[in-house]
Amino acid sequence: MLNPYRRGYGHQEREGRPAVTTQDTTVLGGRYALAELLGRGGMADVYRAEDRLLERGVAVKVLRTAAPDAADDQRFRAEARTLANLEHPHVVSVLDAGRSELGPYLVLELVEGSSLSHHRGRAMDPRLVAAMGRDIADALAYVHRRGIVHRDIKPGNILLDERGEVRLTDFGIARLLSDPAHHTATGATVGTAAYLSPEQVRGAPVTPAADIYALGLVLLEALTGERIYSGAPIEAALARLHRPPEVPTSLPQGWDAALSGMLTAEPEDRSTAVEVAHRMAALARGEQVLAKTMPRPATTGRGSAAPAGSAAHRARRPARRRRRVLVTVLCAVLVGGAAVTVTARSSHDPDLPDGVPTNLRQPLTDLHSAVDS
Repeated sequence: MLNPYRRGYGHQEREGRPAVTTQDTTVLGGRYALAELLGRGGMADVYRAEDRLLERGVAVKVLRTAAPDAADDQRFRAEARTLANLEHPHVVSVLDAGRSELGPYLVLELVEGSSLSHHRGRAMDPRLVAAMGRDIADALAYVHRRGIVHRDIKPGNILLDERGEVRLTDFGIARLLSDPAHHTATGATVGTAAYLSPEQVRGAPVTPAADIYALGLVLLEALTGERIYSGAPIEAALARLHRPPEVPTSLPQGWDAALSGMLTAEPEDRSTAVEVAHRMAALARGEQVLAKTMPRPATTGRGSAAPAGSAAHRARRPARRRRRVLVTVLCAVLVGGAAVTVTARSSHDPDLPDGVPTNLRQPLTDLHSAVDS
């Protein structure tokens, strides 16, 4: 039996309690009265609700379908167990979990405020962005130490409460490093197109470094007011394979070093969450940030930084040209939704042009179903 309650609220998961509707109010588990819809995710709806037992406001996340398939149900249960074991000031807490006629549901602490996505389109103060980055990086360092990769860091999953504190939410697609099943289909890519790391686009193994890359894009977007990889979802996802993120020179001193350490193409070269938290703390205080040591120039080896004009540099040009062709060909694919959930097989596989590297063909075929948020 799942027991996600913490902080003295001992309670077990309710199995099969009916959803009761009285006077246009739906009550889950005989306790949680649903109110207005707060938001919609890739697989669930989030409602403001009243906990009638403890007489307090909560957020209730309900799996959208009343008859989820086994994979959806497993992912939802995994989120409950993941959140139940996390206790950090910048991570949204789970309070309860259950099942009803509407589907499985989670009860989360209610964070009054808005998500970072509501600030899209306008640049934020760099000191505030640094403080936000410090707190989210600290939360990521906490979850990474527990073998968890969030896998969907994006503005919509970063909440700002009424006091300006930030909270990380939505571990619905968190990948538990200790779980070989990973709660997704074999070969699946899960995440949000605009914030995927290069290794996620390539279909390579996902590590905590993917969260760091996504956080780098989120912070850069907050600083500039513009999404770094915009456009159709597939175009946005593929763009990072041939065009690295541009860090404006107009940013305050120290940001280039901090963001460059987060946004390197190869995951092994990126800063850790602990390093990011330290650098963001320094920026929030207005202090200098030391540049992260970049990979040594070399003519061979994955992740090397071969000098322009060298044999290795020239050898990479055809691959980059092929990736640009892919972006042109695939950017016209129209898809819709809220989060990337790409299964390994589909009846609508895109036609890839000749010359696409073998190691990219299957991941890019999978990625055709990617959707934006």
